[in-house]
Amino acid sequence: MTLVSPRKAYKFFKAKMEFTTGPAELNRMIRQRENINVVDVRSPEDYRQEHIPGAINLPKGEWESCAGLSHEATNVVYCYSEDCHLAAAAALEFSSQGFPVMELEGGFNGWKEYNFPIEVTS
Repeated sequence: MTLVSPRKAYKFFKAKMEFTTGPAELNRMIRQRENINVVDVRSPEDYRQEHIPGAINLPKGEWESCAGLSHEATNVVYCYSEDCHLAAAAALEFSSQGFPVMELEGGFNGWKEYNFPIEVTS
């Protein structure tokens, strides 16, 4: 195995810390009413069944509209799980349109693993 470059590792982990957050950190940000906007990019059906409290739903077919995104808050984007790449693709799209974004690592499944609160939309 080739040794990993410490300089490259530093750059990678610095960027990771800047552009991702975990469920516990997001829960803290929500409780402390930090300047965030939580964005669920899953399907409308899955969003209605359950989602992170206060999250807006912006599924893939609506990304170009940027409806509900904020230029004045960090938009924390999440999808289904750590294996799902919808949130990363959404973050790429939203940041290309000038919105500040972070990705929730673990997605909604990660959130639920911590037994954090969920909302249901009727």
